[in-house]
Amino acid sequence: MEAARPSGVDEATEVPPLSVVALDDDDDFRQYIRTVLEGQGHEVRTVATPDELFAACEGRLPDVVLLDMKMGRYSGEQVLIEIRHRWAKLCVIVVTGHPSMEQMRQTFKQDVFDYLAKPFSLEDLKSTLRQAVRRLGLGQRPQDRLRQELGRQIRVARTAKGWTLKELSDACGVSVSQLSSIERGAHLPSMESLVGIAGALGESPSAWLSAAGF
Repeated sequence: MEAARPSGVDEATEVPPLSVVALDDDDDFRQYIRTVLEGQGHEVRTVATPDELFAACEGRLPDVVLLDMKMGRYSGEQVLIEIRHRWAKLCVIVVTGHPSMEQMRQTFKQDVFDYLAKPFSLEDLKSTLRQAVRRLGLGQRPQDRLRQELGRQIRVARTAKGWTLKELSDACGVSVSQLSSIERGAHLPSMESLVGIAGALGESPSAWLSAAGF
């Protein structure tokens, strides 16, 4: 069964080095995933039990968790619930053999990013990580994520009002060239500019910062 793929994925998107923790009770698979991902330049920690996973994430939160759902005496569903309780925004990619539609529905309710059915190809894994990088900004510095998310939020709010950059500029006092640069994620607005832009659009700057993880 193929995992669903979001449309419009840019296959040219570069995948920066990511920190990955993989939970699987199969030692052969743990060795395989470590070899494959380290060969792609990623940092990989493999664990065999849920407690080891939680300890690894507590020690240093990864960009991605690869979670096996069928682990004998361990319940992948319960592990996922605990992950969401502790780290609501952590990117989780479920990896398992022979998933049922009901299992997929239940796990996606827990905000799983994607579902890879074993056996999957290296290209399937690379494509999923590429999507996660593009959509979630994984592997970026915090300031890079902040620039991109603020730019996106401003662009979405401006578009919703039907305003041009010129109209927003007139309303907030920030130049058109500055606004264009901010919306592209090329520059971070000053706090004064951010408050002015948000006020003109009737939005909350704190909500925008929260959406960016700050």
